[in-house]
Amino acid sequence: MKVVKWMEEDQNNKEDIPQHGGFIKMKKFRFVMLIFLIVFLTAGVTILALSFGDEKAVNVGMQERSEFNKLYNTYDKLKKSYFQDVKEEKLIDGAIDGMVKALDDPYSDYMTKEESKVFEESITSSFEGIGAEIQEKNGAIVVVSPIKGSPAEKAGIKPNDKVTEVDGKSVRGMSANEAVLLIRGEKGTKVTLTIERKEGEEPKKVTIRRDEIPINTVYPEMLDNGVAKIQITSFSSHTDKDLNEALKEMEDKGMKSLILDLRKNPGGLLDQAINISNLFVPKGEKLFQVAYRNGKVEEYVAKDGKKITVPTVVLVDEGSASASEILAAAVSESAGIPLVGEKTFGKGTVQTTDEFQDGSNIKYTMAKWLTPEGNWINEKGIQPDKRVAMPKYASLSYIDPDHKLKVDSASSDVKTAEQILKELGYNPGKVDSYYDEDTKQAVMEFQQDEKLETTGELSGDTTIALMNKIREHLLENDPQVKEAVKMLSKKKK
Repeated sequence: MKVVKWMEEDQNNKEDIPQHGGFIKMKKFRFVMLIFLIVFLTAGVTILALSFGDEKAVNVGMQERSEFNKLYNTYDKLKKSYFQDVKEEKLIDGAIDGMVKALDDPYSDYMTKEESKVFEESITSSFEGIGAEIQEKNGAIVVVSPIKGSPAEKAGIKPNDKVTEVDGKSVRGMSANEAVLLIRGEKGTKVTLTIERKEGEEPKKVTIRRDEIPINTVYPEMLDNGVAKIQITSFSSHTDKDLNEALKEMEDKGMKSLILDLRKNPGGLLDQAINISNLFVPKGEKLFQVAYRNGKVEEYVAKDGKKITVPTVVLVDEGSASASEILAAAVSESAGIPLVGEKTFGKGTVQTTDEFQDGSNIKYTMAKWLTPEGNWINEKGIQPDKRVAMPKYASLSYIDPDHKLKVDSASSDVKTAEQILKELGYNPGKVDSYYDEDTKQAVMEFQQDEKLETTGELSGDTTIALMNKIREHLLENDPQVKEAVKMLSKKKK
């Protein structure tokens, strides 16, 4: 387009040249020779420029960007003088990655072709790994939430757990995508994470066997008295469709009220949150707002269509983030649906991706989102209408089944086992991190009840059975679900 413009300007200039009467007379032969000489000299100058001034020739027609001089000089210096050969692609990838990291934004990333592929798999299809959403935060790799039913959840991984090492390799300073490449692997293989749960608590190694992680994001079940409970674990490309099918299934089973469970939901695709919010928010009411750097604020409002009219309660917790917070805020502020649980994660920004020709891409924050009432929940989260905490045993540490605990063992794992046994109704004696005869007797009783080999030792199948039992116990006695059922029963009256 610029070339066309320049040509138009040249034509205009020609029209502005004053016209003089008369012509310069020249014989035809001399005129032709003069034209030939001009062409020859022009070609010669061009060849010389290309031969001896390649850097300038490359820059012809390009706007000079002096702010990149230092970057170009560094690249040239390393290519020429570094003591080993370096790959151009690696230097360029590193430069882009460093530029994005300089934003100090945990949600902006440069993804290589391999990392981009992993990112796409996590929202569109199944993958093999441990099943946990992670992010980089202040130089640390932090778990946002484990996926429902995943090896990570079964191993006791919790929201806000810090991953400091993967198979003994420190991940401090890595991006989330770099850490994911270390954590993921083939089904059946093991990976050992070093986890920090609380400040001052001794880091704990957790060995997890990788498995196929299907992207099933909607889990419906019918409780008593016509109360349907539907859990959404993340927002992938087909979540809205799956939710509509689940709602139809629950309606066919006599749904009279609904518990929408967004706990441990780390978010996902924005369009899915919009589609699902639209099911609950009346037409014309705000769903959320997007605020851009130029001051422009764009409002998203509910459209016409199918609406869920049965009494509804939404469950949230510290693992509810991003798109799940958009949904929670929309139904709370624009539809009057109560939130039950604990304060949400607090991610109030919107990301987009731009893909490069080689398959790599850049994911960056392009705006912040606000609730219908204009609140920015970033790093603050959403407070539920009714706060209900989970019991202490819900956050107990994972016990590695590869470790054998027996009489005279003393460790934090022993204390965890004693706490679980006591919660399940067994008597391990004093809960004091020491494996004594009372602990052994409680383990033997548990093994007998679960039809396991009665050894009095805690390892292998016994440890796995104990962890599964306490998880089932929590599901059956979930205080947040019980509070939601209680609120719904009052609404019916």
